[in-house]
Amino acid sequence: METGQRVDGKTNRRIPAHYIQKMVFKLNGQQVAVADTGTGLSRRPLIAVRLKGTKTGDTISVNWTDNMGESGSANTTIA
Repeated sequence: METGQRVDGKTNRRIPAHYIQKMVFKLNGQQVAVADTGTGLSRRPLIAVRLKGTKTGDTISVNWTDNMGESGSANTTIA
């Protein structure tokens, strides 16, 4: 994650801001939480979402988008 404040030591130019803006959490395809984030988020953030009523076999997924239009996702099944 880049805040846009750091300067590249070789070129002496600012490194453009690059950070996750939104994370959407889903349980079995239904949205259960949204996190709107900013430049203060670390490179490998630890974000916890507490879900009630989950059971074995349920699928949890997270999708994220950043300020440069890139996106990603991850999912897991509760064992």
